[in-house]
Amino acid sequence: MPTDSPSRDGAGAVELSVVIPAHNSAAVIESTVTAFADHLVDRIAEIVVVENGSTDDTSAICDRLERDWDAERTALRVLHSDKGMGNALRLGILRSRGDRVLLTADDLPFGFDDLAGADEHARRSAVQAPVYIGSKSHPRSEVERGVLRAAMTLGFATLRRVVLRTRTGDPQGTFLLDGPMARDLAPALTEPGFLFTTELDYAVELAGIRPVEVPVRLSDRHHDQPSRVAPADIVAMARGLWQLRTRRRGLREAAGAALRRH
Repeated sequence: MPTDSPSRDGAGAVELSVVIPAHNSAAVIESTVTAFADHLVDRIAEIVVVENGSTDDTSAICDRLERDWDAERTALRVLHSDKGMGNALRLGILRSRGDRVLLTADDLPFGFDDLAGADEHARRSAVQAPVYIGSKSHPRSEVERGVLRAAMTLGFATLRRVVLRTRTGDPQGTFLLDGPMARDLAPALTEPGFLFTTELDYAVELAGIRPVEVPVRLSDRHHDQPSRVAPADIVAMARGLWQLRTRRRGLREAAGAALRRH
């Protein structure tokens, strides 16, 4: 393995950490990890898969992938957390090593549009934003959703703007973050489930950071997958928004401190 490659335990210089929560992901996780390894062949990178409470073969598949991994410039690390997307993302951030950290999904919903959009923005503006979001709400995004999904998304977005007064169009997208800032902020983020990225967005907006939303195209594979968010989850997320609002001061202070340090 080249000396400039990250080791199997993630040590060494890492340009990008890709954090993938994996819950009952047996059908997609291997192809997603392989796709990232192929795409990141020219970067010093790591893929951090966080299996969380799966009841299928996800854990065994991830362990096999890690054991047999042979990509030269991209390390693969498999972690395990309690069930919940937020639990998985938080652990992945904390254990990441990259200068930048990408939070994505197990089925690679946007391909690599989020990374390409962030790179394009950085080239145009000559500065790299601390937070990018692969956003389904961007006017140039190509996203076809069913009526039920669209209604649920609109309802939650309206409630979020009323309760939290955030301006980001899609805090449920993929996130590309400044790595040191994300690792400093992660301990203050406590949401265990789907609301984690909304909490993350709320915190950085409170600190004066406006995430840059970049356009994405929803992959055919993701489009064909049934929604993993049930109506009961929407009710729980609505309650969670009010709880987030009560933590406004602490989140603002934590995000502000993380931004000032980096």
